[in-house]
Amino acid sequence: MKKILLPLLFCATLSAGARQYWALDPDGNAIEWKVDSSSYGHTDHIEMAGKQIATVLRYGINNDGSFGIDKSLVFPMLRTIPNDTHASFQRRVTHDIVKDLAIGRNPMKEKVKSIRIADGCLEVESHLNGNRMGELQLIRRYFPSTDNRGFIELYTAKNIGNNAVELEIPSIDMRLTTNAAEGIDAPFTVHVTSAGKGGVALAPGESVDFSVINTATKKGETPFGFNASEEYDKRKDFATRLAGSLKLKTPNDTLNRLMDFAKLRVCESIYATKGGPLQGPGGESYYAAIWANDQAEYANPFFPFTGYDYANESAENSFNHFARFMNDEGKPIPSSIIAEGDSYWTGAGDRGDAAMIAYGASRYALANGNRKTALHLLPLIEWCLQFSRNKINADGVVNSDSDELEGRFPSGEANLCTNSLYYDALLSTAYLLEDLGLDKSKARNYKKQAAELRKNMEAYFAGPVEGFDTYAYYKGNDILRAWICIPLTMGIFDRTDATVDALFSPRLWTGNGLLTQAGEKTFWDRSTLYALRGVFQAGCADRALPYLESYTSTRLLGDHVPYPVEAWPEGSQRHLSTESALYARIFTEGLFGIRPTGLRSFELTPSIPSSWNDMSLSSIKAFGSDFSIIVHRVSANRINIKITTSDGRKLLDRTISEGKTLKVRI
Repeated sequence: MKKILLPLLFCATLSAGARQYWALDPDGNAIEWKVDSSSYGHTDHIEMAGKQIATVLRYGINNDGSFGIDKSLVFPMLRTIPNDTHASFQRRVTHDIVKDLAIGRNPMKEKVKSIRIADGCLEVESHLNGNRMGELQLIRRYFPSTDNRGFIELYTAKNIGNNAVELEIPSIDMRLTTNAAEGIDAPFTVHVTSAGKGGVALAPGESVDFSVINTATKKGETPFGFNASEEYDKRKDFATRLAGSLKLKTPNDTLNRLMDFAKLRVCESIYATKGGPLQGPGGESYYAAIWANDQAEYANPFFPFTGYDYANESAENSFNHFARFMNDEGKPIPSSIIAEGDSYWTGAGDRGDAAMIAYGASRYALANGNRKTALHLLPLIEWCLQFSRNKINADGVVNSDSDELEGRFPSGEANLCTNSLYYDALLSTAYLLEDLGLDKSKARNYKKQAAELRKNMEAYFAGPVEGFDTYAYYKGNDILRAWICIPLTMGIFDRTDATVDALFSPRLWTGNGLLTQAGEKTFWDRSTLYALRGVFQAGCADRALPYLESYTSTRLLGDHVPYPVEAWPEGSQRHLSTESALYARIFTEGLFGIRPTGLRSFELTPSIPSSWNDMSLSSIKAFGSDFSIIVHRVSANRINIKITTSDGRKLLDRTISEGKTLKVRI
């Protein structure tokens, strides 16, 4: 039985004290920054993506109240030389057509009124004053094409003055052509062109649309013809469809809103490469490539819950790429398959990648609910399990050269993360074999191996660290590490109390979540997101909730929004996409406690905070079905759980004691 801990007093490090610039828009799935003079000078950056482009927008309010923007365009399938991990063709575009707008030959003075992030777009509302010649309301919308190699700027100018005006919209046709030696199929040409240009007469209340298209071509190509309004509708439709599936409803609207934003971020970043769809982290560095941690471990087990077919296709494609490297010599599978599948990267040695892949592939196969897919993935899963088993040392735990931090921090000869992933993969593979009706003795053996490994992990890693009876991350480690959280996410609750105390102690917790190592300044959101999931899984909802709420408010409404980030100081808090999958999994696996056990079955252990009466997840697309889970508090320690399918069938209606696990079959 999981132990539910009482809330502790908030520590001073719960909130960073950073200014909250943004607020929830009550009228839609958006956040809004209402700009006033006190926020002049504030800047931020956000990444957006489509199947053929990614863009990092660096934007903000200048000291005079005008809007400033810098567009970093990334074209993942235009490959530079050498064709390595970072070989996506990129260019910065700083031109802003608004600076050249005029009324009656008079330049416009701008004051930004608000900035919104809605429907996968950055929207800016400004007022433009033409020195008593007239006043305009200007709406800017920035967004990537959903399917094509272009980034769109869509503008609407409306005359809000009392007199007719003649708006002059400049014509733009800028081109930048690279050296032919710079890339494969080069030269590349960046095209920045406008549509809806010229002089436009606007009576009071009238408006006009115009647009700017940023795209690129390779040798022999002509630019694609974009219709900005159609592209805007496609982007909104994509965001709306994702928001409508796996819909979270809790008493905290900030949690609900970031869940929707996180689904968009992880699902938009899937690139249509020549090697098939590949989900990429982004960050102006990681595209047209996959990693054993980011894709196999973080994102792929989440994708079946979204119902987004292209995401599931990308997951299966990534596992197929990893499977190309199975071998009889015991060589490790590469950490990363890069360059649209043409090459690979092994720069950090064996990071425990086989454990990551086995964990992710077995969890994905179970949640996806497709027998044919499960059978196809099984050889890769079992190869990875055997590779890990071959790395077991004399103490009965798995050695690896490093971990997902690739030597940035010490990880010893054997680390807690690799072993925890391997443990869970053994159990998931046993569930998979049982459900497929395959080798029952092998399934029993995997469960036996998992039990042995868990015992050995306790002997090898468990013990006092800085006064907390938790885990050393590796043998000889005497400084608290964020990754002590990972056993909780794998259902190992033996040291819950001390581990949770350590995670939320001032030694590790800051206003930006967990420090990677106590006493340092570095944080990586992935460990914070694992920790929050694990504390909920351990039945400590009241301990986890204030920290989840604080973290969510910071990431969605603070001074750098609107997604979970990679790290700091490395990468300057880039919006890497797979961290958003880890945020969403706080709810699917943590708050609701969904643990796949078969193609049509899962364990359900809701962990609802005592201050909440209701929570729900609707339109869950996993396990070959479409269903919803509603949790309602009946009394202080009793909850009712209802599960219904999209066609109205009632699968479950039970009232249970909190902390009890239900076995559910769809």
